[in-house]
Amino acid sequence: MTHPFSRLLLATEHTAQDAGAETLAFTMARRCALPLRAVVPITSNPEYEAMAPQLAAHAEAQAGERIAALRGDAQRAEVTLELLARRGPEAWREIVDEAASSGADLIVIRRRGQRGLLAKLLLGEMVRTVVTHAPCSVLVVPREALMWSQRVLVALDPDSRELGPVMRAAAIAAECGLPLTVLCVGTRSGDALQRAVAAARALGVTVEGVERSGRPHEQILAAAKELGADLLVIGRHGDDAAARAWLGGVAQKVIGLAERPVLVSA
Repeated sequence: MTHPFSRLLLATEHTAQDAGAETLAFTMARRCALPLRAVVPITSNPEYEAMAPQLAAHAEAQAGERIAALRGDAQRAEVTLELLARRGPEAWREIVDEAASSGADLIVIRRRGQRGLLAKLLLGEMVRTVVTHAPCSVLVVPREALMWSQRVLVALDPDSRELGPVMRAAAIAAECGLPLTVLCVGTRSGDALQRAVAAARALGVTVEGVERSGRPHEQILAAAKELGADLLVIGRHGDDAAARAWLGGVAQKVIGLAERPVLVSA
């Protein structure tokens, strides 16, 4: 079976919060024999740099040190890494533009911050904007997360006939030899859930369908914990405005509060 992804892009600033994303990207590249490219976004303001050249030079030197350290980590992990820095006024834009220009079909990025009550503060504005505007799927990785090895869980939107996230989750489960759970939260889930389970099963995956009621993000997180799922897959729908609205609700809370990596499927 063809791997569900073919070109990985690691977006990192090589800080402590990026450790999980870097480790997982290295693991995926090595295990699946996939090309890995990394982009280090550097915020650049020409007016500020002209007024304070010493501070700008210091920031540039720090970025160079981080890039060198990341290259060394990749060598120790036995991963071939194509690495570049991109400078611009907005870090998220450099990441999104690099994904588009390199033809990446998966961005691997950190989830900033610790777990808590306000998911929007945990996710970080840069990461949230990357997820919203990315031309491809985005894997958001907590600091302590590892490669999945137990179960994949995909959240099915009962109001959408789009099966893209389910099929992406099924392809990952098949590639990794893992069981798949399709979870539908809502009162109108019957036909949609049956159709999704049948489509996933056609890929040769061991799959079960689960129906739950309640607040969607709470049920998704609770099911993942109860079932031992260590990869969560959710969808991103509609145009930019709709995607931003949806990300501000269910998806943002799942990404911000999950203990495992969350794949936002394009």
